Amino acid sequence: MVMTDLICKKRDGGALTKEEIDFMIDGYVKGTIPDYQMSAMCMAIVLKGMDDEEILNLTMAMLNSGEKIDLSGIQGIKVDKHSTGGVGDKTSLVLCPMVAACGLKIAKMSGRGLGHTGGTLDKLESFKGFSINVSDEDFIKNVNEHGIAIIGQTADIDPADKKLYALRDVTGTVPSIPLIVSSIMSKKLASGADIIVLDVKCGDGSFMKDIDHARELATKLIAIGKGAGRKTAAVVTDMDQPLGYAVGNALEVKEAISVLKGEMQGDLLELCLTIGSQMLMLAGYAKDADEARKLLKDALDSGRALDKLAEMVEAQGGDKKQVYNPSLLPTAPVQVELKATKSGYIKKIKTEEIGLISMELGGGRKTKDDIIDPAVGVVLAKKDADKVETGDVLATVHAPNQEKAEEALLKLAECFELCEEKIKREPFIKAIL
Repeated sequence: MVMTDLICKKRDGGALTKEEIDFMIDGYVKGTIPDYQMSAMCMAIVLKGMDDEEILNLTMAMLNSGEKIDLSGIQGIKVDKHSTGGVGDKTSLVLCPMVAACGLKIAKMSGRGLGHTGGTLDKLESFKGFSINVSDEDFIKNVNEHGIAIIGQTADIDPADKKLYALRDVTGTVPSIPLIVSSIMSKKLASGADIIVLDVKCGDGSFMKDIDHARELATKLIAIGKGAGRKTAAVVTDMDQPLGYAVGNALEVKEAISVLKGEMQGDLLELCLTIGSQMLMLAGYAKDADEARKLLKDALDSGRALDKLAEMVEAQGGDKKQVYNPSLLPTAPVQVELKATKSGYIKKIKTEEIGLISMELGGGRKTKDDIIDPAVGVVLAKKDADKVETGDVLATVHAPNQEKAEEALLKLAECFELCEEKIKREPFIKAIL
């Protein structure tokens, strides 16, 4: 086969065969197919798309490019979740302990944040001493003993995705549903879980800006999961405002702990109950969503979910005292409030911009080598459709110094759009598939 022929075939709208896709991915990982040819293929895929069979074959070729995690040593049903990325998304910190407290096994590999989206690993490293690097033996042992472990992805998992994503990031070929689906599902399938539930974000702070594209992505993710023999479901959720109130690593950990303690209601809890219910139903632990939600709420009310988080933190070298006393977590030296200059209702929040503000404060990365400041970020006091009076606090900036706080405050003031009329709050859960 010749790579140029495959590029021309896709450019002209043809469907690639399994053998052609296998040749392409194998050659790219081995270095016999150069970046410039693969970037041309990625652009052809962006423009011409792929059918479902092509997407499945691409996913499996990427999956088979490296090692797969063997979870056979873990007793019980293994479940995993994936979010397509957003602002303030600390779902795993709440959901995983809840589900583990109900008896399912969480053997999860997570990623770091880049740009306006945060990473679960960065949040967990807010706990003093917490290690994301755990040996395979200890990973299996921790899940068997505690029901939960969250670690970093190993270098040998899905090398095709690592190379492809880095290429797509610098060639304008990230926003392609076939390429997004194969990237997500090749990693999830390599991670070895029996059940996968996907959280597809939709709105200003996500890759999918509208509901139609989000539904399409969710549908194709499910199809690939089922085609690979895994029980798979998806929820489409709102990202036209940050999830919860906190944006920033230790700030999000503190908020997650408040939810686990039963101190906070709202969209974060609702999302965790919705995804957790799908997991419990697919595992046969609950006959319907009502029964599943009761089990999850009992895990919260009894304190078992919070204890699971503490167990995981301690098992991975962290200080579990910070779970029970989150005031011990990193705190920014400068905190400045943004106050409303007029009354009205919150019409729009520029979600992606808030994520970028947190990044500029030091809570995120412009490049993969940037160092995270766990203490900084933004905490909202108001969200969409909330009533605001002049002088009300809209948000608080947590900054490393006064200069950065003032810079962030000026940008943050532009993130809230108010109107005089009362606003109808849009549903947070947009679809369950």
